[in-house]
Amino acid sequence: MKDNKIKVLFVCLGNICRSPMAEAVFAHKAAAAGLSDRFLIDSAGTGSWHIGQPPHSGTRKELARHNIPTTHRARVVTEQDLADFDYILTMDDSNFDDVNALGIPKGKLRRFVEYDSSTGYQEVPDPYYTGHFDEVYDLVDKLSDGLLQTIREEQKI
Repeated sequence: MKDNKIKVLFVCLGNICRSPMAEAVFAHKAAAAGLSDRFLIDSAGTGSWHIGQPPHSGTRKELARHNIPTTHRARVVTEQDLADFDYILTMDDSNFDDVNALGIPKGKLRRFVEYDSSTGYQEVPDPYYTGHFDEVYDLVDKLSDGLLQTIREEQKI
C-alpha cells in the first residue's frame, strides 16, 4: 500500500535549534488543523556535531512556553531524505547550498523564509549564536502558517 502522507523536512546546521523548533511548531499547527494524519514531519542538520542530542535548552524552553512538545533527537540529512520528503525547507542560505549540493530533485528544496515575505527576514537567524529563541519562535510560527496554507492549497487538503 502506498504511503500517502505529505512529508516535510526542516533543515538547519546542527539540528538542535531552528529545525527541531520548526518541526515541532509545524506539527502543532497541523494537529490544530486536524491534519496530523496527513503529514510526516521531521528535521535534520547538515552538520554531525550534535547527533543523538535533544534540541538546545533554549529551543525546548521556548516550545514549552507555548505548550508544544518535542521528542526530537538530532540527526544528519541523508540522501534517502532527499528522495523521500516532498518539502525540504532550509533555514539559511548555507543550509540551502549544502542540501542543494547533494543533488536534490528540483521543486522539493525551498528556503523556509519564502513562506511569509512580510517578515522582512532573508534567513531564519540561528539562536545558537544570538540566544534570541523567542525571536526565532515568532518567525517560525509565522512561516509555519504560510507553509501550511501553501501545502493545503497545493495538495488540496
